[in-house]
Amino acid sequence: MTHTFSPELDGATARRRQFTDSGYLVLPGFLPAHLVDRLLPEVDRWVDEGLRARSIAACVDPETHGTPPVLELELPAHGELLTHEPLMRVIAELMGPSFVFHHLHSDRHGESTGGKAWHHDHEANDREDPSLLMVHALHYLGGLDPSVGHLAVLPGSHLEHASKQSRAHLGTKELPGEAVIDRLPPGSTVLMNSSLFHARRPAPEGGGDPHPRYFVDASYCQADARWHPVKPYWRHMLARARELDLSGGRWPELFAERHFTEYTTGRDSTT
Repeated sequence: MTHTFSPELDGATARRRQFTDSGYLVLPGFLPAHLVDRLLPEVDRWVDEGLRARSIAACVDPETHGTPPVLELELPAHGELLTHEPLMRVIAELMGPSFVFHHLHSDRHGESTGGKAWHHDHEANDREDPSLLMVHALHYLGGLDPSVGHLAVLPGSHLEHASKQSRAHLGTKELPGEAVIDRLPPGSTVLMNSSLFHARRPAPEGGGDPHPRYFVDASYCQADARWHPVKPYWRHMLARARELDLSGGRWPELFAERHFTEYTTGRDSTT
């Protein structure tokens, strides 16, 4: 099954029903052009100045690298995206009014990026309750088309109780019942239950001159448990978000430390 655009979903009930049943929700052209225009050069800076590489090094070897010099959420447009009001409203429809920010990734995928095998991104919580929602917001700043590869998802797989890598041995191969999201306009967002299996497929060889795939991924969790953080500097990250007043007083639980357990090694993942 190939996705271009989701059917128009009229109202919160329809959006919740689709998300509950399939595990994802496609929002074509969701982000305003003025925000996308500011995000693109920030992603370029994040990649070209080595800030992304330094943030990964700080997760892989925190004793050596310490806290990164710059966080994604300290970039002005990234901080704005994180608490973009229309996004917050849709996430509240799916998870309820009390939820917490978990982590943020930003990248620019090129021809050398390759694919990413089937996996899911759900983190554990201290209640060991898989029904508590974690949602990933996948923002495709330049949109998606066949020249930059596409996103494959396995609808309904969020209802399984499986480890993150239980389908990794399949690589990015086509699976029965999958849905392919390969045509989206700039500024589109895919909201995904973090337990949903998905894969990133690279652009086909000989497919012309592909443009970079600009990608920002932010995740949020229901505030009914304590979640395991994936970054060793998670306290610093939340503190900076509070200092910058990214929530604007509208979402008081969004950057609260009490919703997290202590960090344990080996949990960081980049989509």
